[in-house]
Amino acid sequence: MDEELSPAYYAARGGGWRDWWTLLHPPYTAWHLSYVVIGACLVPRPNLGRLLATLLAFFAAVGVGAHALDELHGRPLGTSVASVWLVVATVGGLLCAVVIGALAVAEVGLSLVPFIVAGPLLVVAYNAELFGGIVHTDAGFAAAWGSFPLLCSYVAQSSTLRTAPLLGAVAAFALSYAQRALSTPARALRRRTQSVSGSIRRRDGSEDPIATATLLAPLERALSALSWAAVFFACSLAVARLG
Repeated sequence: MDEELSPAYYAARGGGWRDWWTLLHPPYTAWHLSYVVIGACLVPRPNLGRLLATLLAFFAAVGVGAHALDELHGRPLGTSVASVWLVVATVGGLLCAVVIGALAVAEVGLSLVPFIVAGPLLVVAYNAELFGGIVHTDAGFAAAWGSFPLLCSYVAQSSTLRTAPLLGAVAAFALSYAQRALSTPARALRRRTQSVSGSIRRRDGSEDPIATATLLAPLERALSALSWAAVFFACSLAVARLG
């Protein structure tokens, strides 16, 4: 039997504040907040105040609310956070995002309203697997956590949509789709696999044993590299536009 693994490569040792760290999924939260920055920086002169407000809204809704709801729905991370606090985090995170969005409507305009409505619906539909799980798919994940934040951030800056953010949304969709394609088998290995056995036989007659770590390593190295790439790409755009 393989050694029992943590539920995620970035998971901290269980207990106390460390459970909240794990619950935030730091690399993935940073990755998807990068789309917010990228969307804003597709505008020639982004408004820093609007960008910070949009980042706060998405951190509250996705980093806190969506991840708390996901943990409440089946405890995939195995944290000891009480269910009542997960409910508070879910409701509080989504409410915070809606309030920020509602306050921004006065400055941005009604073009932001569809995003304010759709955001919480996507979070609940995806993480609670509503509507027969139609949103809880690879494509649903890519649209909700990739395309949506980029488009919303652009609209928060410009009050409209143009070709550039639509093309950017396609790129964000593809990157998030790749994330899901890598993370799904990685989660299965960490959370639902008891043991792995077998070997790879080379043409020269040598054999390499197969273990869980062997299968996980390329998946999680790619996920880590992609998360850092997204963050630094977003930072480079922010420096170029705001520096």
